Parts: sequence; structure tokens; C-alpha cells
Amino acid sequence: MDSKWIRIKGAREHNLKNIDVEIPKNTLSVITGLSGSGKSTLALDTIYAEGQRRYLESVSSYARQFLGNLKKPDVELIEGLSPSIAIEQKSVSHNPRSTVGTITEIYDYIRVLFARVGKAYCPKCNIPLQSSTVDEIADNIYKNFKENARLYIFAPIAKEKKGEFKKELHSMKVSGFKRVEVDGVIYDLDEIDSLEKSYRHNINLLVDRVKLRKDNFERIFEAVELSLKEGDGFVEIREMDSEENVVSSQTFSENLACPKCGYSFPEINPKLFSFNSPYGACSECHGLGFKLEIEPEYIFDINKSLEDGAALNMGKDTFMVSMMKDVVRSLGEDPSKPLKNMPSKVLNTLLYGTDKEIDFSFSKRNGDSYAFTREFEGMVNWYERRYKQTDSRDIREWIERNFMIQKTCQTCNGKRLREEALSVRIDGYNIFDLTEMPISEIKLFFDALKLSDFEMEISHELLREINRRLTFLIDVGLDYLTLGRNATTLSGGESQRVRLATQIGSGLTGVTYVLDEPTIGLHQRDNDRLINTLKKLRDLDNTVIVVEHDENVIRSSDYIIDLGLGAGVNGGRVIFQGPTNKLLENSNKSLTGKYLRGEKRIEILDKKRVEKDGSLKIIGAKHNNLKNISVEIPLGKFVAITGVSGSGKSSLIMDTLYPALQKELYNSRVRPGEYEKIEGLKYIDSVISIDQSPIGRTPRSNPATYTGVFDYIRELFAATPEAKIRGYDKGRFSFNVKGGRCEACKGHGVLKIEMQFLPDVYVTCDVCKGKRYNKETLKVTYRGKNISDILEMTVDEALDFFKNLPLIKNVLELLQDVGLGYIRLGQPATTLSGGEAQRIKLTSELRKKSTGNTVYILDEPTTGLHFEDIKKLIKVLNILVEKGNTVIVIEHEMDIIKNADYIIDLGPEGGENGGYIVASGTPEEIAESGTYTAYYLQQVLLKERISK
Repeated sequence: MDSKWIRIKGAREHNLKNIDVEIPKNTLSVITGLSGSGKSTLALDTIYAEGQRRYLESVSSYARQFLGNLKKPDVELIEGLSPSIAIEQKSVSHNPRSTVGTITEIYDYIRVLFARVGKAYCPKCNIPLQSSTVDEIADNIYKNFKENARLYIFAPIAKEKKGEFKKELHSMKVSGFKRVEVDGVIYDLDEIDSLEKSYRHNINLLVDRVKLRKDNFERIFEAVELSLKEGDGFVEIREMDSEENVVSSQTFSENLACPKCGYSFPEINPKLFSFNSPYGACSECHGLGFKLEIEPEYIFDINKSLEDGAALNMGKDTFMVSMMKDVVRSLGEDPSKPLKNMPSKVLNTLLYGTDKEIDFSFSKRNGDSYAFTREFEGMVNWYERRYKQTDSRDIREWIERNFMIQKTCQTCNGKRLREEALSVRIDGYNIFDLTEMPISEIKLFFDALKLSDFEMEISHELLREINRRLTFLIDVGLDYLTLGRNATTLSGGESQRVRLATQIGSGLTGVTYVLDEPTIGLHQRDNDRLINTLKKLRDLDNTVIVVEHDENVIRSSDYIIDLGLGAGVNGGRVIFQGPTNKLLENSNKSLTGKYLRGEKRIEILDKKRVEKDGSLKIIGAKHNNLKNISVEIPLGKFVAITGVSGSGKSSLIMDTLYPALQKELYNSRVRPGEYEKIEGLKYIDSVISIDQSPIGRTPRSNPATYTGVFDYIRELFAATPEAKIRGYDKGRFSFNVKGGRCEACKGHGVLKIEMQFLPDVYVTCDVCKGKRYNKETLKVTYRGKNISDILEMTVDEALDFFKNLPLIKNVLELLQDVGLGYIRLGQPATTLSGGEAQRIKLTSELRKKSTGNTVYILDEPTTGLHFEDIKKLIKVLNILVEKGNTVIVIEHEMDIIKNADYIIDLGPEGGENGGYIVASGTPEEIAESGTYTAYYLQQVLLKERISK
């Protein structure tokens, strides 16, 4: 076996056609092809899946016990494969405690750095805390006070504390002490037995009075040592003049404590800076930075009256609603009036309760009634109490889902850590300050950090590791992120690049890395840095296999595997494999090669637009890094939102505009990002986001059911003579209800096997053999095909089969138009790619009767799409616009951008340096604007002019 190659023989997973593939080791290799051609199947379900098995085999006997739970890929033989790591386009973590800093482990190194060289400050006095040994305190006394100074050495006993202190005063006498200072006055201990109980007292035990001379060193040392013992680690040294006035004073401590107020600090160790540890986390929010609280806006619909159902999720005639009506009556108002038409006091009382008793009465359904008198708790308080007291998980989840939102913790102000952790600083910054800096800024901070020789010796390795990992994040284009950014808020592309940077930081060698479209969400400007990072990973003696369509990545690769010829059942074949330069030179069969050589291209379409007078304006957008911007979006146009990664595109469209339109148009309970107002709502009647999320979470969902074409097909089968004889209606041919479906698998066609901590595995039902229906249902046929046969047809096959039935034909033609002729009608949703799911959703929208006043929003729709697929996507989006609708696309792909009617470009940079509108206008106007997007758009438009 040649150790320089990974050889795959007879790969048959999913739609792979028994293919043989060779990939040279220690190269950057790209697997490309049409959407659905088998790229991810080869890379993830075959190469990575087998590499993962081999990794478990190589680790330990404990790990090998899980091998039986891993699905073995359908392949004849794989040779030369090393243990594999997949870096996919999915969220890093759903854990609200995970951040960019914790995932990359940079935060762990910073925690250790703060524990070793951080300076603690008093949270109250904001002065450095000090700790000293007895020797150091004695030496400092001689340094800080002049020779022959009259010194009083005190042991602090109490500071601003109430009490009689009988026990303490008695103990001082028994121990042989003579004097004590109480509230600034020195007394003989014989003169005082107790203090006034109700007053706050300051008590200092006078341990010794001595002149500062060299021959008194031993006496001073002993006095200090005794004071530290009596004063719980503190000693106060005062210089007095001849008239017993204080000249100067200084407090020392052998603990880490404030010399001014005596605030005592806990032990400083790395756990103190961990919000995942009880030792360091804020005690109120337990390190989350937020708390779930009842949101008053979610309790009532103020546009309704209590009698019409103003109390949300509570019905109209319940006991609580009856009580609320009595509360309204007690305030002199009519419960039949909408809440918005009542004085604010009424709503406030319903929410937060009364401080006086109210007469209540309630009638039961059986006619009985009863009355009682008590205070009204208020609905906010009522839900909070139920949430805290209930033992029912269902009730807690119901309250969370319907009435609660996340609010910043008021104790730590969202900083997650306890007060002491935030009081430790390096060069004036606490650990939270650093994690809120963009990665580019925190890198500059550590580059410029000045430490003493002693501190540098301690922290040299820590700083080297921190800087190394920060550099990797910058190299993959994530310099705008902060280490404190919650992992759940990262996009798929950002998550993938965070994992990529983490893997480079781990320094592993001899590994096969499999990456699924690492350019997702990446502006053209940042591509070069990503490509250099992939090469760096390769140069560590690793094999890097990338599923990718980006032209720059493909051209920069060493080796390429192109799958096709088509997609789905028409894909799964190797069209080309070899060095990338060979593909660029000549490959007649490869569609990818034709696009790279310029033989095929994505053209700018001729546009037929319905001219519209109005526009949609969002004013004063301030969410995340948006700088109070106002944006005008022309209606009836294809609008592209562009800008470098992190410039604020998603913050503006997905986090602000889309939820704001949902709230305004549908009274949805989403919470948009901060903005002042939206204008132009009268020109639109609906908003739809078409993303790449699955069309269903289980194999029960499929293209036929989602697009609605299956309803027509079931009606057709119910109308057959055989079905009428048997008395079968339309429902008999549904696999979602009892009757015609196979009950062994409940119409799934597969059985789900739960794998505990591993993903669930689906196996074909051994009763119906995957056909979903029972034998009697399958006896009904239409033109020789039963209902299961129809679901197994591809869209292309079904279109030919149903060509004379317009209702079915129209839907199938739309699926074909968006490039999905290869998918099976009954193909489970779990097997569809994100791009396929998105185009099925587009089909569903295209078949609806359009009002021409809909706003469609798409976030990076080109993810997972080949050049040929992008060409089809542009045509489909253009159809939506030609009907008068508005299509808003967040995109980096230049072929999409050049086809837009209008572009809004954000920047100029990512993170805090972004959030501005840097240019807006037609593609030609943007190309002359001088922005980063303009630079690349100019090149694309120039090629367009040359090709014409």
C-alpha cells in the first residue's frame, strides 16, 4: 500500500455510484460538484465517518466500546486513512455558557494569567490590595516612618459594628493588654466593660507604643506579630506627635486586603475567573449573565378587553380572569373595555397587584358560586411564584415559553463573574474588559503589555499561547469577534472558523481534516487569509479535504475531485480527479472546469420590474454594532445587503428588520433589535424568511408534503375505481394517520434507534420494507403505480408521469425550475442539504398566488450551491421580483450581487469598527464607491463587459 495516498474503493453511501477515489496525503484537496451530487456524502459520511472509527480504535479500549454504535460507511475498502476530524457548518454549542474564549481555550489561558500576575483592587475604595509577611511589614515600617517617630501599634478589632463587645473587652484584659481605642478615644481597659449596644463602633486594640529606632526592631517585630494575631491579619501603625495627634497612619495585612477599609479578598486562583465555577460565578445568575424573568408585555393583549381574551394563554372564563374582572370593577372601570382605553393604573394593578383587599366572587359551571376577600397578587407575581414553586417541568416550560424573556443580570450587569474577580486587573483592565474587546484589539493589548522581569518569567508561556491562538482567529477572518461572544449567537460559518482556528492551535499532525464549506459568511476580502490558514493546517503534515464551491479556494487547492454529472440520482459519479491545474487546463465533462475556465458564466439577467413608488425605511437601528443608522430599501426590487464579515448585515436584517416586520404585520411576540421606527409598512402585506433550515426534523417530512403536491396525488388515488370500491378516501393514502399506513413504523418507512449520546440511527422498517403503507393500500394503483412507487419517483420522472394533470404538473415544473429535478418526491427531509431545503421553500412560495407586496428575506442563499445552482437560484429570485415582490438577500457571492437592482453596503470593518452604511445604490454605483465590496465588484463587472 502506498502510504502517500488515501484510496477509497467501491463507495456506495447514499447516491454514490460505487466510485473509486484517490486523494494524496498532506495536500489541500477540494471536493466539488452540483448541489446534491454527493460531495458531503463522500467527505463526511464516508471519509470522516471511517476516520472517526479508526480514531476510536486508536485511542483506548474504553473508546472502542462505542464503535458498535457508529454506522460503518457503505464502502468496499479505504486505505491510508488517518484519524479524522470534521469541522462542519453547524453551531459550535447550544450551551449558553460557551463563548468564543472558552471554545478556543484562550479564556482558560487568560484566567491563569490573571491569577498569576493580576493586581487586586478594593471593590469599594478602588485602591490596590496588599498582603505582606511580618518581615515585610516590619521592614516597611522602617522605610515609611522617620527615625525616632513615636509609633502606636494597633490591632483592628471591629469596624462600624454594633454591639456591647463585653466578651472582647474582657478577653483583652485577661490577655494583659492595657489600652483600647473606641470610636477615636483611647481608654484604659480597666475603665470600660461594655459599649452602647445600638451604636456602630470602631475598636482598635493598642498593642504597643514605641519609638522607631534600630535597637527596637525586635520589639516592633513582636508587636506587629501580636497585632496580626489579635487583628485577624491586620495591623495599623500610627505616627503620633507630642500632643497625641496623628501625624500619619498606615495599615498592613498578611491577608490580601484593603489597607483603607479592611475589605478582605478571597484566594486568587484561576477558578476565581471562571463563570462556570461556583467559586467565580455571579451568585445571582450563576455565571450566565442573564436571568429569565416574567415579561409584562407577554401577559396581556392590550388591544382586547378581559371579556374578549386580553389575558393571553388563559381563556376567557377562568378563575383568574374572573378575579381580574373584579379588580377592574373595583377601580371603577368596565371589563368589557379594551385595556389600552383604561387608565394606566388599571394595567399596572393587574400586573403587579394591590396593597388592599378586594371583594371577589366566582361562579362555577354547575351554578354554584362563592365569594372571598383578599389582596390581588398581580399576574407578574403570580407567574413568578408558580414558576418557582411548581415541581412540574411542563408548567415551568410553559411559563418560560409564553411569559418569560432573558434579561441582563442586575447584580453583575451581564459580566457573569463575582465582584472580586472583576476587581483584579492587568494594566488597568479586568478580565471582562478584555473579553469584550474585538480580537484584533485584544491582540494589540497583549503585544503592548509591559510586565516586570519577574512577572514575565511567570507568564511568558501563557502569553505566547494566547497570542498564537488570537493570531489563528485573526487569520480565519474573525478579528471582529470578541472572546466573550456567546457561542449560540455565532453563524454556521463563524462557528466553523472558530473550530478551524482551535484545531490549528491544537498543533495536531498526521490528521485528516474534513471541512464543509469554510467560506460561509466570509467576504471576498477575507478569503486569502482563510486559504492561508488551510495551507498552514496542511503544512503541519495533515491532509485537508474541503467541500467547497468558492472559486478562490478551488484555484488555491492542490488536488480536486469533481462529482456529477448531475445531482441526486443523477450524481454520485467522479467526473474528474487530479491536480487542480489539470482541471483548469482542460476537462470537457466537468461543469466546474467550464466555469473556472470561463467557458460558462453567470450572466446579468435582463430585468422586468413592476415600478413601485414606496420604500421601506428603518430608522435609528442600534442593535449590536449598528451605529444608529437609517436605511431605505426600495420596494419591488432585488436588494443585496453586503459588507465584510461582522459589519452588521445580520444585525440589521435578521435581528432588526425581519422581527420588526413580524411584530408590526402579524403582532408577533418576537423582540427585534433596538430601532426608533419603521416607515412604509402600508406598502407591504407580508414578510417571509426563506432560510436553509430543514423542511422537517424527521423522515416523515418530504418535498411532496411540503410543496402540497402530495395532496393532489392523494386525491387522484382516492378517485381511482379500486379505491372507490374499497371505500378509501384521501386520508387512506396519508402516511401520517392510521388506516393506510404501516403501523410497525407509523408511516415513516424507517425505525428510529436511539443511540444515547450519539445521533439517532434510522433503519428500514422490516415489515413494509420502507414503503410506508400496508399491503392493502399498496394494491390501489394509478397507471400501474402504487402510492409508494410515486413517492420513489424523482421530480423529473413524476413530471413525465403526470404531464397531463395541470395541478400536479405546475408544482413539479417549479421544482424542476429551481434545479431540483433529481430529488425524489418522498425523499426524507433529514437527507436534504440546506440548499435543497431552501429551494423547496422557494418552490412553495412560487406556487402561491402572489399579491406582489411580499418582502422575502434570504440569508446567504448560495451556501452549498455550485455555479450552475447559483444561476438557477438567481432566475427563481428574479421571478419573485417580477411579480412585484421585494427580495432582500444578505450575500457575499459576487454573481448574486452583480444581479441585484440595489445594494446596501455595510462597514467599513467588522465588529465595533462596522455598523455604518458605507455605500448604497446600483451595482455600477457601488463599484465606484471605494469600499471593499466595490473592489471585487469592479473586477466582476469588468469581466462581464469583456465577455460581451
